[in-house]
Amino acid sequence: MNVDVVIVGAGPTGLSMAHVLAQAGISVALLERQSRAALADAAFDGREIALTHESRRLMQAWGMWDRIPAEEISDLKHAQVMDGSSRHGMHVQAEAGSEAQLGWLVPNHLIRQAAYANILGNERIQLLDEVKVERVSTDEQGCTVSLADGRVIGGKLLIAADSRFSETRRALGIPAHMKDYGKSMMVFRAQHDVPHGHVAWEWFGYGQTRALLPLNGNQASVVLTLPHSQMQQLQALDEDAFNIDIQRRFEHRLGTMKRISVSTVYPLVGVYSSRFHARRFALIGDAAVGMHPVTAHGFNLGLTSVKLLSERMLAAHRAGQDMAAASLLESYTWAHRRTSLPLYTATNLVVSLYTNDRAPARVLRSAVLRVADALAPFKRMVASQLTG
Repeated sequence: MNVDVVIVGAGPTGLSMAHVLAQAGISVALLERQSRAALADAAFDGREIALTHESRRLMQAWGMWDRIPAEEISDLKHAQVMDGSSRHGMHVQAEAGSEAQLGWLVPNHLIRQAAYANILGNERIQLLDEVKVERVSTDEQGCTVSLADGRVIGGKLLIAADSRFSETRRALGIPAHMKDYGKSMMVFRAQHDVPHGHVAWEWFGYGQTRALLPLNGNQASVVLTLPHSQMQQLQALDEDAFNIDIQRRFEHRLGTMKRISVSTVYPLVGVYSSRFHARRFALIGDAAVGMHPVTAHGFNLGLTSVKLLSERMLAAHRAGQDMAAASLLESYTWAHRRTSLPLYTATNLVVSLYTNDRAPARVLRSAVLRVADALAPFKRMVASQLTG
């Protein structure tokens, strides 16, 4: 089989790239380990994705936004960052970034379903599901992908969208900086008594980090980060004991809290690839940059990578030029580094400071938030970054 572009990974980033390219008349082979049924009916995984204004615009332009039920989209109006047991901290108002709200929250599984539905019926996209990639290679003419079932796919460009632990990236020799934060993250939905006002919380405690993502009604997505041994103890609690424990962790600020969904636990590992391209090869999504969830920017960066790479490829395609030229791919790498590296670096600095529980760090943590909250220009910058 020969196509223009081969994409490994049919998550929402890979699916989005396939859609954008196919709409421009470019043929795509999309390779995925999961079945079509699993892609079509992606299961709830606890994660709520905070989308910026730019991400919403891209999803609208690419036909994904209208596929998400309106009642499942929650407004993200403001945010506050707190430290320890203090009720003071940094308050980020959307108006500081010249928008009416910071963004929107959408369940991850619905984004996945929408991205899959978006490619159905497009004859330029060949989805090969339940396949395992055995070997990949590139040369000056193009790429070759060999599957475990014996099939071989050729193309002009290979794109990896196969997670932050990308096997394709490793196979083609691109190193990545991996930061294991040594913690586990639990996500689940909760019902609570006290209204959240559509304000997101990032609450750094001592020995734990709590986050609250406001959903419609008196519901929220709870994100709890703990050392793995403590997470195992929490998972072992029965339902009543679990709810009591969560209320205590949130210091009863939301009144009675009750878990209303399954809870899912993920290891916390950040990834930043040394470069985002090689000969006839490019990385997008988490395969390029896997963010710590504290800034909720992971999927937004994934959509940005699709935009940056596809814009360059489509311009070359329209001009009858090589869509996988070395200069084009290098331009993509530098553009995405300018977008992602400052955010990745700043995120790691924040995590390092606000998960350091030693006495001097505690004093510094509190002082930094007080100063930041008093600096209007800084908060405007933060609001602009959050809105995208």
